[in-house]
Amino acid sequence: MSLKLTILGCHSATPRTNSHTTSQYLEINNSHFLIDCGEGTQVQLRKYKIKFSRISRIFISHLHGDHFFGLIGLISTFGLLNREADLHIYGPKGIKDIIILQLKLTKSWTNFKLFFHELESNESELIYEDSKVTVHTIPLKHRVYTNGYLFKEKVGERKINIVAISKIDEIQICDYQNLKNGKDFIKENGEVIENNLLTDNPSRPLSYAFCSDTIYKPDIIPILKNVNLLYHESTFLKEHKHLCETTKHATAEQAAQIALQANVEKLILGHYSSRYKNLELFREEAKLFFDNVALANAGEVFYIDTKHPIPTN
Repeated sequence: MSLKLTILGCHSATPRTNSHTTSQYLEINNSHFLIDCGEGTQVQLRKYKIKFSRISRIFISHLHGDHFFGLIGLISTFGLLNREADLHIYGPKGIKDIIILQLKLTKSWTNFKLFFHELESNESELIYEDSKVTVHTIPLKHRVYTNGYLFKEKVGERKINIVAISKIDEIQICDYQNLKNGKDFIKENGEVIENNLLTDNPSRPLSYAFCSDTIYKPDIIPILKNVNLLYHESTFLKEHKHLCETTKHATAEQAAQIALQANVEKLILGHYSSRYKNLELFREEAKLFFDNVALANAGEVFYIDTKHPIPTN
């Protein structure tokens, strides 16, 4: 079990030479997801050597340009690369019309199938599930309909305790899968050996929550409870808190309060306003409330697996 998050862009409003708009690439338990797709995302994917072919599902938080203007370009490039695999896009109601209109007017129909999963619920809902991972929405409050996303590994198989089973001659390799599935072992004489004597607990499932853009919204805390990594927008510093109500954004302090109350392991700040030149001020403000804080920067990678503790930089 592992989780690897690559920041492709993390600034608000407009792309600049060294400030890329929101996009992230998440690898969790061998699944590969693109989260938001601001302008220039495909250039960033190339820069950080991420294979386009691995992306099968794209999650768009809301229909503001700095979060999805790169989507049509990426879809077009997929077509030029002769993609054949299906592409699933999750996002607010209306995203299908926007993309289909652009494909129609440019006569750029794809050879691969596009599946749109349009969202409009104001409650958290399960929108994707496979044998290893689930994805739920995180209802946010912004100037337009917006969702964050919670990515969680499912609990894996139990681990074979080789030392324990080597003491029982009757246990063969063909029995291992039943043990991993949690079944007890029954000897030929009918004696039952409980599973927990032959196996160890599975690795802890990992989780990642993405929250951008939103005002301070404490009612999402139960959804975020105990996640390993939380990305929460921090467009402003406390001195500009008065701008949050009109723009529907949050401060670094507010992001830290969410992280603290949700008992997350690590907080990543991002979506900085271009008015700030010293991003370290965001970390300093957040650390007054929550200690394990990192700043998102393009190209930065956050990696967790069951053998590597969460970094505390």
